[in-house]
Amino acid sequence: MSADAGPATERDEARTPSADPVPDADGGSRDGGSGGPWHEDFERSPARKQAREQAREQGADGGETPYGLPGKPLARGPFLFGLVGGLGVLTALALAQMIVASLSTIILVVVAMFLAVGLNPAVEALQRRGLARRGAIAIVFIGVIVAFVLFGLAIVPPVSKQLSEFVDAVPGYITELSNHPTLRQLDADYQILPQIRTFVTATLGPALASGIMGAGLVVLNGVFTTVTLLVLMLYFLGSLHTIKEYLLKLVPASRRARTRAMSEEILGGIGGYVAGNVLISLIAGVLAWIFLSIIGVQYALALALVVALTDLIPLVGATIGAVIVTGVALLDSLPAGIACAIFFVVYQQVENYFVYPRVMKRSVDVTPAVTVIAALFGGALLGIVGALLAIPVAAAIALVIREVVVPRQDRA
Repeated sequence: MSADAGPATERDEARTPSADPVPDADGGSRDGGSGGPWHEDFERSPARKQAREQAREQGADGGETPYGLPGKPLARGPFLFGLVGGLGVLTALALAQMIVASLSTIILVVVAMFLAVGLNPAVEALQRRGLARRGAIAIVFIGVIVAFVLFGLAIVPPVSKQLSEFVDAVPGYITELSNHPTLRQLDADYQILPQIRTFVTATLGPALASGIMGAGLVVLNGVFTTVTLLVLMLYFLGSLHTIKEYLLKLVPASRRARTRAMSEEILGGIGGYVAGNVLISLIAGVLAWIFLSIIGVQYALALALVVALTDLIPLVGATIGAVIVTGVALLDSLPAGIACAIFFVVYQQVENYFVYPRVMKRSVDVTPAVTVIAALFGGALLGIVGALLAIPVAAAIALVIREVVVPRQDRA
């Protein structure tokens, strides 16, 4: 017994002393001590050499490093938690600023996609007649460009003519004012005409010059925006099926068929809404052109195009066009203005109660109250563009609620 006990005790002490504190990987003891004669003896002991060799081997193999076990994760600390939270807030603010800065571009892309979806039924109708999709897209796109050109040709010449006539008439107005006896007496007493000349040369002239330059920049910006919109619309129209199939791949396979059917119905509703709205505006413009030509109002075609363009705006568009045309007719003659006011009041009632319901009954299934609320919210958020997009978006939301939310609630 005693012979066996001695060597065993020596072997145990050579491996790890059980009576004394066990040192950790950093060389200190687990009870807080890190120095002294025992520490120096342990550093030179075979057990310490063996532990170092094992640590080196584990570090080379990708395991523990020779510097000991890692501590608790830094994510548990309050400082790092606050730092990560602050970085998250800053990232959210940066993203919000990026969205606000690029809002005009986002609106342009959304409008281009909306127009592409709206023109897609016309492309598919031409495809059903035997044309290839590229040929159908080319015909529709050329038709859109022709419509823009005709609108510009109908609007720009009358406006230019009116401006030139006003500029030519300004000297005559000044001569008539200078020959007026009352104004001549006021000029003799208060020197009004010299003050008017000083105002025109010193203030009004530079202001008009800067205003003309600003108007030119606005026109150039409008041309650039229109060209960009047409290019984006052409791209979306050509790759509409590809975009749709790519987005459907993001949906789980078990729900892909149902999502495809719902998306087709939504896109069909948007296309029907755009086509119906354009048809209603075309009817309004044609009838306004016929009426204005009958009563002899100048620039009847340009005013009819204004009516057709403003009639695209939900709720208030027809009223805006009627007010503009009636005001121009009043400048021409009082009977023509009164006749225009009566015509537009009668036509708006006919459009609201007969034309609009018959044209839109197969495109968007939205109650009148929801239509008004959606148009108000869309106009408040994005202006005219928001009002145009609000009704088909409301129809899409109503479809999702009817087909997804309501059946799920019924099964609950």
